[in-house]
Amino acid sequence: MYNDVISFIRKTFNTPSDFIPLHEPRFIGNEKKYVMDTIDSTFVSSVGQYVDRFEGMMREYTGAKHAIAVVNGTAALHISLILAGVKKDDLVITQALSFIATSNAISYIGAEPVFIDVDPKRLGMSADALRTFLINVELINGIAIHKPTGRKIAACVPMHTFGHPVEIDTIVSLCTKYNIPVVEDAAESLGSTYKGQQTGTFGLLGTYSFNGNKTITCGGGGIIVTNDDKLGELAKHLTTQAKVPHRWEYVHDYIGYNYRCPNLNSALACAQLEQLDIFIENKRITANKYKTFFNQPNINFIGEPEHSKSNYWLNAILLPTYEERNMFLTETNNQQVMTRPIWALMHRLDMFKHCIHDGLATSIDIENRLVNIPSSVIL
Repeated sequence: MYNDVISFIRKTFNTPSDFIPLHEPRFIGNEKKYVMDTIDSTFVSSVGQYVDRFEGMMREYTGAKHAIAVVNGTAALHISLILAGVKKDDLVITQALSFIATSNAISYIGAEPVFIDVDPKRLGMSADALRTFLINVELINGIAIHKPTGRKIAACVPMHTFGHPVEIDTIVSLCTKYNIPVVEDAAESLGSTYKGQQTGTFGLLGTYSFNGNKTITCGGGGIIVTNDDKLGELAKHLTTQAKVPHRWEYVHDYIGYNYRCPNLNSALACAQLEQLDIFIENKRITANKYKTFFNQPNINFIGEPEHSKSNYWLNAILLPTYEERNMFLTETNNQQVMTRPIWALMHRLDMFKHCIHDGLATSIDIENRLVNIPSSVIL
């Protein structure tokens, strides 16, 4: 079986013998031109025309009123949680099946994640699991209080895993009943839609990542989006060291952060954004090939869920058992086809072992059986 899979992947990626990475960037547009424009202008740091253009392109693409470019997706999450009102010792609902950046951003504030199980078809936060958890929450003077601990629940951060949208409208609706703001972690789902709307635009704030392994990249880079005018302005202010505008004086009115995305990276991002729809269509063709090939009882390909259009950032399959997952990982990587397991569940890590969770039965099953397979744009 493993040799058949490896042969199929090699044929799909037109690579008979060389190493096949999991997801590598493609620079086939105006990347060099725009970067050289930036170098020639000497405006390579956080001021420049490409920063403004990057933000404008993201507003147009997502439909959000405000888009604020930052250094990476983790910084975007950190600032968004601050803007949402999260404070030290608050609880923030999220998922254990996620890259650690989500929980790290919560921890930067001194808040603590609460881990909710995921939907087996979407791989992101389960709306049903959230509904069950919220039975233990009550509104006291307009504040959501976790009854067993008496602590404030300050935000909810669902993540659209591998580009597959969660039931974000239901999640937002459930949280709204308890005055819990939603900050969407759309780091992996730029270009994915749920019921025709871009992921990242349902909550109070949304965040994206442009890391080197994402669908499009600018080396690092992140974006905060929101439709709230006040939060949009404050996000830009806080990410630029909270400096009060003046031609020469240095006056700061908040604790600010050096989080602004450089013009150099923004130039790369603009060129990549011009190709985003083409890249997604290319990746969806590859995903459909995988879906057809893995139409067999012993391997389950993760397809896009109902009411969704996925960008298929990383394709994923479920093997029957933990042992077969490990055999698959060993054999493919031994033959220079890069595959990897999903992240270790957050509640297993030493710094999060004490955190509240709901048992995470589905997350544990997925952790034991899921493998990511090569997903680059095919030239």
